[in-house]
Amino acid sequence: MESLTTLLSDLPAWVLPVLLAPFIGSFLGVLIVRLPDERPIAVARSVCDHCGHALAPRDLVPIVSYAVRRGRCRDCGARIGPFALAIELAAVAVALWAATAVTGNAIWLSCLLGWTLLSAAWIDLRCMILPDVLTLPLLAAGLVVTAFTDPDDMPDHALAAAAGYALLFAVAWSYRRLRGRDGLGLGDAKLLAALGAWLGLADLPIVLLAASCLGLLAAGAASLAGRRMTAATAIPFGPFLAAAGWLAWLYVDRLADWLAG
Repeated sequence: MESLTTLLSDLPAWVLPVLLAPFIGSFLGVLIVRLPDERPIAVARSVCDHCGHALAPRDLVPIVSYAVRRGRCRDCGARIGPFALAIELAAVAVALWAATAVTGNAIWLSCLLGWTLLSAAWIDLRCMILPDVLTLPLLAAGLVVTAFTDPDDMPDHALAAAAGYALLFAVAWSYRRLRGRDGLGLGDAKLLAALGAWLGLADLPIVLLAASCLGLLAAGAASLAGRRMTAATAIPFGPFLAAAGWLAWLYVDRLADWLAG
């Protein structure tokens, strides 16, 4: 046991998050599919979408099972959609990305943030909702992390959370008053509040600007691809907030240090 502990302590900090990432991604895949439908997440067994056969443990090894089965169900032979593989690979990408930007225990915090943002963004893309069960714990986690790592910054981060929510709440309320329909969901306001809890007040304008730019780029790309875009076209804002918040977490402080030095 002592030799194992020594071995683990000598590993680079990024190894364990990367090794665990496919399994985290597998769980996130279940979360993304079942959470919007309010289905059990940790209790119900995974089944084939085509034949309904319960999947055996050997069918649930992340990435490997999909590759071995060549993307087909072992029982009925039907092709399995690429979603499960995509989310597992995305979770690995988050861990590897975090490892390129931060070191030490900050990798685990960055992965926690990145994996949660990945889930929220994917659900918003699929269902146009940002569940409270993701955004509110993420907000609380941001404040807890700040309390332990930078307790002097707690007032700033708490104010950022309140300001982030109030700002997008005001935008959503104003849009509905002016246009008579919803243009921004309160899930977006809660997600920005959560990002404020993690990042602090100074980074909120950066996140909003970056998210807006990403949204405009996505709308422009969709239009160029032939999709008809109008003022009433629904575009989820959560994925752009998530991407902007993730980039700000990883790079804003480093950019500021580079500019100052």
